[in-house]
Amino acid sequence: MSQIDRSREHLIDTYRKKAKHYDITSRFYPAPGYPQRAQRRRAVQALGLRAGDRVIDIACGTGLNFPLIEEVIGPAGGIIGVDLTDAMLARARERIQTNGWSNVSLVLADAADFDFPSEVDAILSTYALSQVPECAQVIAHGAAALSAGRRWVVLDLKVPHDTPRWLTQIGIATVGRFAAFEEWIARRPWEAIRAAMEEDLADLSWTELFFGTAFLAAGSRGPRTAGQELQGNGHE
Repeated sequence: MSQIDRSREHLIDTYRKKAKHYDITSRFYPAPGYPQRAQRRRAVQALGLRAGDRVIDIACGTGLNFPLIEEVIGPAGGIIGVDLTDAMLARARERIQTNGWSNVSLVLADAADFDFPSEVDAILSTYALSQVPECAQVIAHGAAALSAGRRWVVLDLKVPHDTPRWLTQIGIATVGRFAAFEEWIARRPWEAIRAAMEEDLADLSWTELFFGTAFLAAGSRGPRTAGQELQGNGHE
């Protein structure tokens, strides 16, 4: 089994165990008092949504972003929630049923293997994409699926600049619950995400949050060329 496969199996096993109480325990992620909900709201605002938009939530988990998105897109819009873990999607399905949303569909898939539909209006990932070894590939696939001018937004954790190692391990030790901490630091996925967004999107904005322990990145799909239009028309 490859390292990527081992990481995937570890994530599935971890989130299956946490799914039942995730909505409660996530309030303390990555540490008690961390402004996670405020950051999620800021990420959704960065999407520039309009009523009727179609939104893809990558690694949606239990659907914590869904209410924030629904506030803007309304019943005429739609959400596709994608997640790797069946137990997390089961909780997301309960949220959908409780709220009576008929415009949310769920897909069980690895983000790296997800077949993005064409001409979507926005793509979002919060606190999850850095755990995907192929995060740059996910950014590229999503960017190709966006309608011109629409937004790809990533909110995730990172290691602060020039931070002593001991403080980094204390401040972001929670990452170790989801992936090998040393491997995560060595891989520096936030740099790969930034590079991919700079490569595949226009007007990239990068904002470091909460003393550099998180980042909010947003970019838009540039105008399509004739060749891209033909390629896009064949993608379903």
